[in-house]
Amino acid sequence: MSEAVAVNPWVALAYLIAGVCFIMALRGLSSPESSRKGNRYGMAGMLIAVVTTLIENWYPSHGIDPTSGIEQCRVSLFIDACTHEGLINLGYIAAAIAIGATIGLTTARKIKMTDMPQLVAAFHSLVGLAAVLVAVAAYANPDAFGILDAATGHIHQVSRIEMGLGIAIGAITFSGSVIAFLKLNGNMSGKPIMLPGRHVINLGTLALIIGLIAYFVTDDSLPVFAAITALSFVIGFLLIIPIGGADMPVVVSMLNSYSGWAAAAMGFTLHNTAMIITGALVGSSGAILSYIMCRAMNRSFLSVIAGGFGAVADTGGGEAKEQRPWKRGSAEDAAFLMQQAEQVIIVPGYGMAVAQAQHALREMGDILKKEGVRVKYAIHPVAGRMPGHMNVLLAEANVPYDEVFELEDINGEFAQTDVAFIIGANDVVNPAAKTDKGSPIYGMPVFDVEKAKTVLFIKRSMGGVGYAGVDNDVFYMDNTMMLLADAKKMVEEIVKAMG
Repeated sequence: MSEAVAVNPWVALAYLIAGVCFIMALRGLSSPESSRKGNRYGMAGMLIAVVTTLIENWYPSHGIDPTSGIEQCRVSLFIDACTHEGLINLGYIAAAIAIGATIGLTTARKIKMTDMPQLVAAFHSLVGLAAVLVAVAAYANPDAFGILDAATGHIHQVSRIEMGLGIAIGAITFSGSVIAFLKLNGNMSGKPIMLPGRHVINLGTLALIIGLIAYFVTDDSLPVFAAITALSFVIGFLLIIPIGGADMPVVVSMLNSYSGWAAAAMGFTLHNTAMIITGALVGSSGAILSYIMCRAMNRSFLSVIAGGFGAVADTGGGEAKEQRPWKRGSAEDAAFLMQQAEQVIIVPGYGMAVAQAQHALREMGDILKKEGVRVKYAIHPVAGRMPGHMNVLLAEANVPYDEVFELEDINGEFAQTDVAFIIGANDVVNPAAKTDKGSPIYGMPVFDVEKAKTVLFIKRSMGGVGYAGVDNDVFYMDNTMMLLADAKKMVEEIVKAMG
């Protein structure tokens, strides 16, 4: 644009404060004890960023046209602050905020903890779609966004790079998150859907997108822009469809990272410091979390993207194993064994979340502690359907934080533990990960529950297998007692038997 716009110092300061709040939010969310405070910091930072953006683009800011020396009013991103028509546009903005806030509050109040992974995937899709829509708006009206080169009548070349990357990452995030949501919500099978020649197709499509973004720098025509957008939507679907259900924690954190980078790219297009800071924080933290998740499964990030766990699950081996002898126990048996124990380690999994058994489980733990039994909870990094899923559920049930341990901190204690109580977990306690090189979960660090004196294993039936589709030898061990029932109902019966 031709005018030289003065930058308001208070705007930069407000965005800096918002950025600090976001950093404090990430710090707070790193621990269950400080997570509530972290959420509050995040809310405060977002409120500051939104209000600052609205005020900045409502009140006219002035600059001097270098060609005429005449003071001019800046064209606002959202509204033309120099006219009364801005009031109408302000009404649109207020209505949009009200609708979004209503949906957010309603969802937050009604969402079940078991549906939290789907909700996170849905939120990621909205962030990706928002980045796409911003890019489309900027392309349709580059002058209002300050990215039009007045000399050539085209978008600035640097802005074309930012726009191309933003729309590509945003579209991939949206379509990939939609597939993740459908898998997590049960609308699609959690098993990998292996398309023929998928690696060649994916690599070819990604290379074409990168090539088109490079070409977009020299030619900002509509067909090129539309091709980048369409191919990016397609590759998002293609990347997530082959990924199995057991890899969903990595997918969720990966899509979280993508949404951050998409927001950061659009922040450059909008010249919005808050979006750049927030996007960079979300993108980098999501990438680090993805690395941690992959490390927890002893897998590389590329191997997860290339295809997921469960690709060889339907081999027919599971049916033969189901005929092996196993021991069935009752709630009374479980109550007696745990009351006589010195230490009980509880290993929760997604089955606990589905049954909403966390409150009954905490009640059981409280009874055991009153009788002098040491109770600990072992959380695997990839338990559940998103990072930290089990931690959130236990925190909801007011389980003391000092009783919750990560895999590397507690795995060595199973050999000295009287009872390993597994509720709704499967893949994370499967010894096939350590012994069976042909297993799709081979190499993933798992809990050594088989070393405990007694293993109590709650699952609905012997016919089911874990999300990775692999049978579990723990079911058939001599020291294992299977408790076949709904997790919540079984725990409640155990609590009653302890009374």
